Amino acid sequence: MPESGIRAVLRAPQVLLVLTASQVGRLPLAAAPLALLIHARQAQSLTLAALIVAVYTAGMAVSAPLLARTVDRWRQPPVLWGSALLSAAGFLTVVSAGEHLPYALAGAAVAGLGTPPLEACLRALWPALVPPSLVPAAYSLDIAVQEVIFVAGPLITLAAVALGGPSAGLLAAAALQLAGVAAFTLAPAVREWVGMPAHRHWAGPLRVRRFATMVAGVACVGAAVGSIPVALTGYAEALGDRSLTGWLLAAQAGGALVGGLLYTRASPGDARRLPLLAGAFAIGYLPLLLMPGPVLMAGLQAVSGMALPPLLTAVFLAADRLAPLGTAVEAFAWIMTAFTVGSALGAAAAGPLSGVDIRYGFMLAPVVGAVSVLAMVVVARRPRVPERVG
Repeated sequence: MPESGIRAVLRAPQVLLVLTASQVGRLPLAAAPLALLIHARQAQSLTLAALIVAVYTAGMAVSAPLLARTVDRWRQPPVLWGSALLSAAGFLTVVSAGEHLPYALAGAAVAGLGTPPLEACLRALWPALVPPSLVPAAYSLDIAVQEVIFVAGPLITLAAVALGGPSAGLLAAAALQLAGVAAFTLAPAVREWVGMPAHRHWAGPLRVRRFATMVAGVACVGAAVGSIPVALTGYAEALGDRSLTGWLLAAQAGGALVGGLLYTRASPGDARRLPLLAGAFAIGYLPLLLMPGPVLMAGLQAVSGMALPPLLTAVFLAADRLAPLGTAVEAFAWIMTAFTVGSALGAAAAGPLSGVDIRYGFMLAPVVGAVSVLAMVVVARRPRVPERVG
């Protein structure tokens, strides 16, 4: 993708506002899981702490398509504000739960259920913000700069915890989410956007078989990504410095940022690119099994992150082509739901595996990554009859 395309996207009216606000509001996606782990580890085992993170991400997975379907049929600001306030209440419940695991689990679930669908809302806005020729560049740029979230999020959590204790990380996540929604809904494009009238089906975009298969593949990608913070926590604790987790996750996100920015120069391509990108993603996790010292591990983490943004860019472009008319926000939300469901399952599985042997925790990512390749092979095959439904 030519660099001039990126500059043209950034020069378009309102783009800097909505892109920056969305980034701020989505920082809890990277900050909250680590904040929950740190807070829970005061009183819980690594396995139970991982369960709390899994409940949070599962809550996001359940609510994302429901909130997105509401946005498709209505407007963005009311849904964003209502969900952000609910999520903040969940974080406050976790903070006040102390050592009571049931309250912590309930609060984590509410925090996840209320996660505002900023990512899906922004991606639905791009056709209204930039000319059609720039929409692929906008997707690529959006996904690339999203990796700043995964660099800054863990570091913000560590800074908040250092300044205010374990609960401060959760309070910071709630505050950032509310601030991002407040700024995002100031944009005229957000206030004016309305869903496209269309025939509604109970299954939404999932009635398209290739789209549903791609969603399953993305769930495997999410499982790989979700397993890493838990495995890294065990790795860092074995070295006697739990704070290493945040730095190593930031290194992985830094590699993803580089990979995403490089991929903005690529042509949009089609679904046939998906298996290749999924294969590169899975292979990138294999060197982590070596479990070297922290410096080399940071380098391997950076390499492991490089293929994720290109893969997700290709997935969102394919989703845009495959989803039925009038289901744009819901289609993007299903991709994120699949990712978060996979992340929850990956985190939950990595806890017991890491408890047996930390290397087993790292082994999960390349295994489920290989399964995602098989799903993307199916998606890449051209159907005899077009599947897209109007």
